[in-house]
Amino acid sequence: MEVLRWIQLLFEEYGYLVLFIGLLLEFIALPFPGETTMAYAGYLSYLGSLHFGWLIIMGFLGTTIGMTITYFIGLRAGLPFVNRFGKWIFLSPRKLEKTRKWFSKYGHNLILIGYFVPGIRHFTGYFSGLNALPFRKFALYAYSGALFWVILFISVGRIFGPQWQVAFHLAEMYSLWIVAGIIIIVLTFITYRFRKKGRLTVSAKSSKKKVKRSS
Repeated sequence: MEVLRWIQLLFEEYGYLVLFIGLLLEFIALPFPGETTMAYAGYLSYLGSLHFGWLIIMGFLGTTIGMTITYFIGLRAGLPFVNRFGKWIFLSPRKLEKTRKWFSKYGHNLILIGYFVPGIRHFTGYFSGLNALPFRKFALYAYSGALFWVILFISVGRIFGPQWQVAFHLAEMYSLWIVAGIIIIVLTFITYRFRKKGRLTVSAKSSKKKVKRSS
């Protein structure tokens, strides 16, 4: 409750900047309750105090800029810098090793799903840079994941209103499964549309051939 009261005071004082600056700092690995803040921001949108669209934009920008900064720190400064100064931003060797193991297991997909894994999302940017992952590939995974993450948790507050805290805890527990389900549904829809379009194209070509033969 103390954390929530602190978040309320921040929003009263700074509005949208709380989401932008807070998420940016979180992804540099500084302690900030990003998911709780987004859910509460969504609730403020439900009340009409803040605009839902602007919350999505500010949350997305804060997240992606924070991730991009950590990517370039890892890319330019390298592992010696992270090992030496990581403790100042809560990037301990233990957490770095944990992220390395997850990267070995899930590859680049970890950048996307890492947002929904506690203790992982703060370090995937650093590790992507340390591994010299091409920026285009990093941006594709990181920015897509950021959009899913931000929309999910802001929408919790927006949709559930006064019950946002209950819904938030459920979303926090099962967010990875929720996003996996959404991705599967989207991929299924895209595959269906492409196949349908392909069948229509083949059918149109067959019709043209029949018309030419008959003429």
